[in-house]
Amino acid sequence: MTSKMKNLLLAATVIATPFMTATTAAAEGERYILVSHAPDSDSWWNTIKNGIALAGDQLDVEVEYRNPPTGDLADMARIIEQAAASQPDGIITTLADYDVLAGPIKAAVDQGINVIIMNSGTPEQTREVGALMFVGQPEYDAGYAAGLRAKGDGIGSFVCVNHVISNTVVAERCRGFADGLGVDLGDSMIDSGQDPAEIKNRVTAYLTANPETDAILTLGPTSADPTILAVEEMGIAGDIYFGTFDLGTEIVNGIKAGTIQWGIDQQPFLQAYLPVVVLANYDRYGVLPGNNINSGPGFVTADGLEKVEEFAGEYR
Repeated sequence: MTSKMKNLLLAATVIATPFMTATTAAAEGERYILVSHAPDSDSWWNTIKNGIALAGDQLDVEVEYRNPPTGDLADMARIIEQAAASQPDGIITTLADYDVLAGPIKAAVDQGINVIIMNSGTPEQTREVGALMFVGQPEYDAGYAAGLRAKGDGIGSFVCVNHVISNTVVAERCRGFADGLGVDLGDSMIDSGQDPAEIKNRVTAYLTANPETDAILTLGPTSADPTILAVEEMGIAGDIYFGTFDLGTEIVNGIKAGTIQWGIDQQPFLQAYLPVVVLANYDRYGVLPGNNINSGPGFVTADGLEKVEEFAGEYR
């Protein structure tokens, strides 16, 4: 671990930020707004809120977090428009659906506002909307790497539990996983919705109807947590191969228990923290990294859980 990362983790241990729908760290200096597609119910984004808050404190800039409370992307488009109308120094936003969000993002760029795409979207889409760069995890590549890993472990079939079916970029995780295995995605991706009870029921129904399924792939805590309950109730926890994207308290517990083989960490803290750093230095000194920044993927297994467990849900 580099000294820079050690300093970052040390700072993370002494700065705590309350979780709220609109998170603001007020300071003198530039003002940056992060707009996400996440509903209020998705606790995974608490790490994003902590990331921008810490960057705001360290760089003496004002940061705001805004999101559509229900995850409605049309509402998110309006939030981006409202953010641009307030004339911030920069906007950091996800690109969960290009067709819905490209227009408002391009309009912000046309107003002279610097934009960085984070978390959702692709480098190609980032160029098309005129944003400075992309900070995040290439989703297809991450899914493909996971598929190759699972194939090496003897997996030949799977079900992908997709709790954000409207986010076409996230679905690339499932497609990449299928390609890594060398199988057709076909009907292996299910639209689970976001209600925990419904997710558990749909996973149970799929596995009951398809008992030959070798593996489960979930796309984050929203789908992973109820799926853990489903396999436990079915008595197959630890017997069926289970991989997931992202981390969280229950995912970490599942890895420790042997229910989950690995979690893919895209490092959401860095997805929020680094864009603020980049924008502030670009505004102040005119310096800008020449390439997009890949924050993941990284596989987290039972062998490397100590630091992850310590900061799960906060900074990991």
